[in-house]
Amino acid sequence: MVLNLSFTRLFFFVGAFGFIGKVLGGFDNTRNDNLALYWGQDGSGKQQSLSFYCQDDTVNAIPLAFLFIFFGEGGSPQIDFSNICGSSGNNFPGTQLSDCSFLASDISFCQSKGKIVTLSLGGADSKVGFSSDSQASDFADEIWDMFLGGNGPVRPLGSAVLDGVDLDIEQGTPAHYATFVNRIRSRASGSKKRYYVTAAPQCPFPDQNIGAALNDAPFDAVYVQFYNNYCGLDQPSQYNFDTWDHWAKTQSANPDVKVYIGAAADHYAAGQGYVDAQTLQNYALDAQKKYSSFGGVMMWDMSIAYANNRYDRAIKGAMTGSGSGSGGSGPNPTPTPGPSTTTKGHAPSPTVSHPSPSPSPSQPTSICYAVPYWTQKALYTPGSKVFYRGRLWIAQWWNQNDIPGVSRVWSNGGPCVSSPPLHVQQNRREISPSSPSDLNRSISRLTRFTREVNIAETDLTPLPGPPTVRSLVMEKLKLSWLHALWP
Repeated sequence: MVLNLSFTRLFFFVGAFGFIGKVLGGFDNTRNDNLALYWGQDGSGKQQSLSFYCQDDTVNAIPLAFLFIFFGEGGSPQIDFSNICGSSGNNFPGTQLSDCSFLASDISFCQSKGKIVTLSLGGADSKVGFSSDSQASDFADEIWDMFLGGNGPVRPLGSAVLDGVDLDIEQGTPAHYATFVNRIRSRASGSKKRYYVTAAPQCPFPDQNIGAALNDAPFDAVYVQFYNNYCGLDQPSQYNFDTWDHWAKTQSANPDVKVYIGAAADHYAAGQGYVDAQTLQNYALDAQKKYSSFGGVMMWDMSIAYANNRYDRAIKGAMTGSGSGSGGSGPNPTPTPGPSTTTKGHAPSPTVSHPSPSPSPSQPTSICYAVPYWTQKALYTPGSKVFYRGRLWIAQWWNQNDIPGVSRVWSNGGPCVSSPPLHVQQNRREISPSSPSDLNRSISRLTRFTREVNIAETDLTPLPGPPTVRSLVMEKLKLSWLHALWP
């Protein structure tokens, strides 16, 4: 009886320990088959709740995008998670800091599945940066108290305790970020919980925004963006993972830092650089064999990967050996890896992927034949609509050279087609002087157009700058209104 009881207790203890170990050790930064997916910016226009994406074993790390303003109204930061918890929602008094405390349960659910959930600071359209080391250190304390292990009075994500921070710094000055990281490390040093610090540099080396900090402070991983750059995945002859591997071994403040291949999850996720699933699999498998610093793959973003035939699962399956999967489409260049003298990284071990709901590929839901194509040099005003990579995009504020789907200045209006269906083309009526109703409609539109021009000219006159700039803006406005009134 005693023997049986002891055996039962031992069996229970071992089983429980194994279960706890699986949950607490779900994310292992030493592996070379991890998958990091950004969530929050609704790149597909169909972003689901955070917990929706944590129902299977595909993703390992989830940076929440973004905390995009460091010092906003009332001196407080601002966060924005698009359709789930936007920056213009329920704010804390005297600030523009959104109260997204309802996300706490989703975050806890994902963490219970062994995934880490971090907060990404920055983004393509952000207002970030520090004026001094003391400001950077104080901001690190604020982030610690708001989102990490502190007990600040303001907790934008409620009771959730995030697993670290990610620095996607693409604006502002590069100074003082090492101080910020080191202060976060200092605050975390006395905690039983493990906290991670990652960064998302561009592939050109060194990165102009975060490169100095990468050398002066210890990072756990870097999600190198191999898209929107000459050294992207679509440019195999200039692809430079070997450069980043060399940095990891010779310059990084953390000799065990992991380097990820950052990839766009579909054509419209980036201005350039997307490759299909098979090509990205080749890149990842090659990196596993040749680079001991390789940590896995990062994708922008979660919702886009799901919409692209589970692009994420196809890559994860290849890295773990649990099945190559399928997914994604597009050009298929063969990677040409650079020379390397590194040894093979940790061998991947298979994981079991459980099926989860996934949205079917989206179909065009609107017509964009009256909407101009996006062009890089054009000047766009708030409300301007453009067609780009199969989608309608609406400008949120004045911009130029900001790529739809990459920059937060553009709101995703959803899939659409750039030419009218056949029955629409056949039924379009041409304006004829013999049609009184059409003539009256044209006069009404012309009157409206003239009124809008007069109002705009009045508004633009007091603005600073040379008359030629105001004239250019006025011409852009006229063209936009003409497109709207006479499609």
